[in-house]
Amino acid sequence: MGAAERSGLRREVGAALLVVAGVVCTGVIGGVLWGVIAPAEQLLVTQPGRGSALTGESVHQFDALAIFACLGAAIGVVSAAGAWRLRTARGPLLQVGLLVGSLLGAFAMRLFGEAVAEWQHPRPDDPPVGQIITIAPVLGSALALIVQPLIASIVVLFLAALSPREDLGTGYTGAFGARGPVPRYGPNAPDGAPGGLIQYGPYESDPLPQSRSVR
Repeated sequence: MGAAERSGLRREVGAALLVVAGVVCTGVIGGVLWGVIAPAEQLLVTQPGRGSALTGESVHQFDALAIFACLGAAIGVVSAAGAWRLRTARGPLLQVGLLVGSLLGAFAMRLFGEAVAEWQHPRPDDPPVGQIITIAPVLGSALALIVQPLIASIVVLFLAALSPREDLGTGYTGAFGARGPVPRYGPNAPDGAPGGLIQYGPYESDPLPQSRSVR
C-alpha cells in the first residue's frame, strides 16, 4: 500500500469516526427532546404497590413509542444526508460508521430520553390508595431502536443509486483509500493514459477492382 493509499484510508477512517461521534451526539439531543415531549401515563393507586390506568391513559404508551420512532427516522435521514456530503470519504467505511453511529445513537436516545422523563416525572414512594400518580414514559419495545439505522441505510442506498458516477463522486477507483484517480476522458487527458483519446486512421483503402468489359 502506497503513501497515497494510506493517507486516503486514514482520511476515510477519520471521516467514519466523525460520523459516529456526530450521530451519537444527535441521538443524545433527540433523547432529551423525547423525554420532554413524550406523554406520561396517569394511574390510580388501587392497592399498595399497584395501580390501574385511567381511561385513555394507556394509549400514551403507544404515543411515546411512535414519537421515538419518528425522531429516530428524522435523525436517520438527516445523518445520512450529512454523511453523504463527505464526498471524498464515500464508501464502505463511511457506511459502516453511519450504521454503527446510528445504532449507538438510538441506544443513547433511549438512555437519555428515559432519564430525562424520569427526572420530569419522578415516581412517588408508597403513594396512598386512591391517589392519582404520574408514571414517566418508557420505550415499550426495543424494535424501535432499529428505525434510525434502517432509515439511514435506506437513504444512503437511495443516494448511491442516484449517483451518475461509478466512483460516487470520490474521484478514486478503489473502495478503500486513494487507489488511483478516475481516468480522465477527453482532449485534456494525458497521452497514453487510460481513458485518453485514441487516434484512429488514416485507413488505407484497397484499390477498387477494375471493371471488366463484358463482350
